[in-house]
Amino acid sequence: MSYFSLKEELSASTHRWLVTGAAGFIGSHLVETLLGLNQRVVGLDNFSTGHRHNLMQVKDRLTKSQWELFDFIEGDIRDVDTCHNAVNGVDYVLHQAALGSVPRSIENPIVTNASNIDGFLNMLVSSCKANVKRFVYAASSSTYGDHPDLPKVEDKIGKPLSPYAVTKYVNELYADVFSKTYGIECIGLRYFNVFGPRQDPKGAYAAVIPKWFEAMLSLSPCFINGDGETSRDFSYISNTVQANLLAATTTNEKAINQVFNVAFGSRTTLNELHGYIRSLVQEKMPEALVNAPEYRDFRDGDVRHSMADITKATTRLGYVPSHGVKQGLIETIDWFFEHRVDSESLNPV
Repeated sequence: MSYFSLKEELSASTHRWLVTGAAGFIGSHLVETLLGLNQRVVGLDNFSTGHRHNLMQVKDRLTKSQWELFDFIEGDIRDVDTCHNAVNGVDYVLHQAALGSVPRSIENPIVTNASNIDGFLNMLVSSCKANVKRFVYAASSSTYGDHPDLPKVEDKIGKPLSPYAVTKYVNELYADVFSKTYGIECIGLRYFNVFGPRQDPKGAYAAVIPKWFEAMLSLSPCFINGDGETSRDFSYISNTVQANLLAATTTNEKAINQVFNVAFGSRTTLNELHGYIRSLVQEKMPEALVNAPEYRDFRDGDVRHSMADITKATTRLGYVPSHGVKQGLIETIDWFFEHRVDSESLNPV
C-alpha cells in the first residue's frame, strides 16, 4: 500500500496508538500526523529530552476535535508499571523514547543503558501482555559500527563504536527474541540522521543541523568535528513519519519482524551541509555575514561515512522518501527562523 492510500484508510478508521517519547522531536511529529488523521493517540514522556512546548506547537496546528483525541502520560519507561498503564487498550506502539547521542553514552553509559535497554525491555514486556498488534521501534544506523561497506545494507553490520550503538543493537536482539518466543510482531527502523522542525539545537548533545541553524541565524560560529569530509545520510522528518506508519500497518509478511533502513539514500559531507545551510540563511537574512566553519578534532565514537540502502524498505514497506536534503532544509529553516531567532541579533550594532 502506498503512503497516500494508507493515510486515506486511516482517516476513515480510528485506531489507538501509543507514542513513547511523544514530546521529543520525532515523537511529536508522529503525534501530530496521527491526530491529523483522526487517530486516538496516547503519548508517554518524562521530559528528560523532550519538551512541553513541542506538544503545544502540535496542539496549535490541529483542530480542537483532533487534539481531544490525545491523552498524555507523564512517566518514565524505566518504570514497568508506567509502561503497563500506557499500553492498555493500544493497537500500535511507536517506541521512540530513548537517550540519544554517542557522546552522551560515552560520558554516561549507565544512564544510557537504563533508558535504552531496561526501558526498551519494559515496553516490550508490557506490549506483549497487552496483545498489541504491532511494536515499531526506533533503531539506529549506529548499529553498523565499523563495517566499511557503503551503502549500508541491513544484514551486514560491524562492531559497535559506542555504548549508544550497543544499546540499539541489543534492542534489535530483544525484538527478534520476543517475536520468536512470545509471538509479538516487531519492526525496527534504523534511522539515519533525522532532521526537521522542532529539533532541539540546545545542549551539548544537539544534532548538527539544528545547532548550525541556530548558530547562523544568531550570527554565531559553527564548528565541524574533523575535516568536514565526514558524510551522513540526512533524512527529513516526514520520511521518518512515513516509515513508522507504514511499518505499523503493513500486511506484508516479509516485512514483519524485520529491521529496515530509514533514510533518503544519499550522503552529504559536513562541508556540503554547511554550504547548503549558509546559503539558505543568507537568503533569509541578506544582511547576515555567515563566517566559514571552525574545525575541531574528530569526535570519539563517530563513524566516518554513512549512507543507507533503502531497497528493503521500498520493496517490503512501500516506503518512498518524500524529501531530499535540500528540500528538507528549505522547509526546516522557516521553523527555526520563526522560533529560534532573537530579533535583536539580526541587527548587530
